[in-house]
Amino acid sequence: MDNSNEIKGKGTLYIISTPIGNIRDITLRALDILGEVALIAAEDTRVSRKLLSHYGISARMESFHKFNEESKKSKLLKVLLDGKSVALISDSGTPGISDPAFSIVREVIKHNIPITSVPGANSIIPALVLSGLPTDKFYFGGFPPVKSGPKRRFFEELKDREETLIFFESPHRLLKTINTISEALGDRECSICRELTKKYEEIFRGRISHIIENADEMTIRGEFVLVVSGNRK
Repeated sequence: MDNSNEIKGKGTLYIISTPIGNIRDITLRALDILGEVALIAAEDTRVSRKLLSHYGISARMESFHKFNEESKKSKLLKVLLDGKSVALISDSGTPGISDPAFSIVREVIKHNIPITSVPGANSIIPALVLSGLPTDKFYFGGFPPVKSGPKRRFFEELKDREETLIFFESPHRLLKTINTISEALGDRECSICRELTKKYEEIFRGRISHIIENADEMTIRGEFVLVVSGNRK
């Protein structure tokens, strides 16, 4: 196992990226560590079990998500303080990006427990580089607010930013969010990525007005990443 950050008597917390769709998008190092740690903390053990089974990995697992993070943190810390290593994974992509990994990372740092990231698949960078929009600087806004008022204010606060803007959105809120972006930011260039790395990957590019007019051509299902041009004067 990679023990480059080892501290005597303490295990290491590995933040491991997992595939966002294509099951082969995982690193050899990630597979090695997942097969050797004492415990894997997973966002959804049912989802992660499919990945682990595909690679013949049998490991003890515990769920760790936004609804149980407070109760599970102490359990994970005990394992680490007992000198055993833990791997933290989400359903897809890099833990800590729009999920509760942040809280356990903070606790681990407070206890001077070794921690390292095992990088790999994520949806933000592929969506950016496939958008055709400037990649030299970008702003990631995560999921926009759900309610109309906060959503509108959220985007209005970004209207003067020069960076390319990137957001996540769920299928049932996608069209409402696109319309709100148009109202708040104007008719900017936009790219909407659906099901990245999967068999039915789709990317829609063009002015926001064009995408709204042709929304019936989109399959509103799966995971979406929105990339919007910044205010480059």
